[in-house]
Amino acid sequence: MHQLVITGGMVIDGTGAPARQADVAVDNGIITEVGKIADRAADEVIDATDLLVTPGFVDVHTHFDGQVTWDALLTPTCWHGVTSVVMGNCGVGFAPAAPDSHEWLVGLMEGVEDIPGAALSEGIQWGWETFPEYLDMLDRVPKMLDVGTQVPHGAVRGYVMGERGAKNEPATPDDIDAMAAIVREGIEAGALGFSTSRTIAHMAIDGEPVPGTFAANDELFGIGRALGELGKGTFELAPAGALGEDLAAPEREMQWMRELSAEIGRTVTYALTQNDHDPDAWKRMLALASEAAAAGADVRPQVGGRPVSLLLGLETFHPFAYCPSWQVLGLLPLPERVARLEDPDLRRRLVAEAANPDSALAQFLDPARAYPLGDPPDYEPDPSRSIAARAAREGRDVYDLYYDLLLGDGGRALIMRPLLNYSYGNLDPVREMLLHPTSAWGLGDGGAHCGTTCDASTPTFMLTHWARDRDHDRIPIEWIVRKMTTETAALYGLGDRGALRPGLRADINVIDHAGLRLGAPHLVHDLPGGARRFIQKATGYVATVVHGQVTLRNGEDTGARPGALIRGARGA
Repeated sequence: MHQLVITGGMVIDGTGAPARQADVAVDNGIITEVGKIADRAADEVIDATDLLVTPGFVDVHTHFDGQVTWDALLTPTCWHGVTSVVMGNCGVGFAPAAPDSHEWLVGLMEGVEDIPGAALSEGIQWGWETFPEYLDMLDRVPKMLDVGTQVPHGAVRGYVMGERGAKNEPATPDDIDAMAAIVREGIEAGALGFSTSRTIAHMAIDGEPVPGTFAANDELFGIGRALGELGKGTFELAPAGALGEDLAAPEREMQWMRELSAEIGRTVTYALTQNDHDPDAWKRMLALASEAAAAGADVRPQVGGRPVSLLLGLETFHPFAYCPSWQVLGLLPLPERVARLEDPDLRRRLVAEAANPDSALAQFLDPARAYPLGDPPDYEPDPSRSIAARAAREGRDVYDLYYDLLLGDGGRALIMRPLLNYSYGNLDPVREMLLHPTSAWGLGDGGAHCGTTCDASTPTFMLTHWARDRDHDRIPIEWIVRKMTTETAALYGLGDRGALRPGLRADINVIDHAGLRLGAPHLVHDLPGGARRFIQKATGYVATVVHGQVTLRNGEDTGARPGALIRGARGA
């Protein structure tokens, strides 16, 4: 008797090989056969006729560092075929943690990743100080998914240097040695790498840039050498200029990243997006990544699968939120707010006040770059669908139209304002970034940006938009699956997963690709203390399997908790 047999599915094995019809057998959490299986007797049989069978997706860019202590499912990521996550990205996390630094670490995460500080303060059950102790806690908590993490520069700098580290003062040689020792200890205990952030857009809740933002090369290389000496670990960062805030920075960043990778013999992976300020910079960075690879350095741009956007709505952020007449509405429950907004006099006042937005806010609300998201959501709208373009066609005041659109769906309608990856009004640059041989898929930010967006659903978008629905230049589904499985697993040295091959972990998705649908994001108040966040679900995942156990069946939790802490890189 097998533990599990999946029969008759169209297997996309994660290697990029053509899809083929095959059965998959699982025993003791490991794939034992892929092909025509004669003996299908099993504790559980899943009939996958007319369905896809893929490896579980490996999402390497999440921020569940706090949520993992209270949420065994790690929603919303688990609803999108993901079976392994890597957190601790961008230099922020919760270990090491001196007993008097808890609230500072919360403020750091809240400021950088828009995770409500009150939810973190109430939800996290502190019980560690060192990074190995944090890993031991992760080992103990129930988990649906496998979880790996990295040693975050911000926490390490604060732990070693105290206020000097928090205020980004230069590190002394002794400071660097102490930080390198903590990172080495963390990697030896099972961390998958080290992370840092160098973009000035990443700030703590007090407005201070993330510790390490201005770290000199001696600090970066001193810490990086710990990975090189151990011969394991990935060096991850949000580089200076990542959001277009410094047009001269990307090439400078590439130079030291290339030198670091070559010196320590480890992968350096960094966030790469397209921005409005220098919309072709991504092309130069990809060319430089290719040059680095040709020279023997492993510098891997980490790219997203769709626009990085703000979701504007009456429950979050919108053009009327800072108008004087809005102040009487902001704290009302949504139904009462919507009822008040039906008042024609109030409408006229708000539309008139919104026409002169604060200059600091205007860029985030620009009607020429704002689109009704819809349901199903449209993440690649034609520029003719912008609010400004539609208002011009209809001869309407643009903010009057904005007002109407926000009142849709009982006041729950959302407007998408792309910030990155949409400078040309399409996703062609994203396609090129995804297809580049050096790139890795990431930047879904599961667990983060709770009140502004929900990109944890990107795996479903990749399978639907890129592999099925786009009316031109689609990407083969075998390639999409490989990008989210073997390639992301390899980025962190996880050779035991990411493909449907005998001997590898039985992390598997069974998917109704024809019926796969991504729902619209919506706001809920289910974080500790009732704090809000966006979530986004999908239909069409018939089953998700982690280590041989079905964890989700048609999107519903089965109660199985087979997830484990991923302690360090490993071979097949």
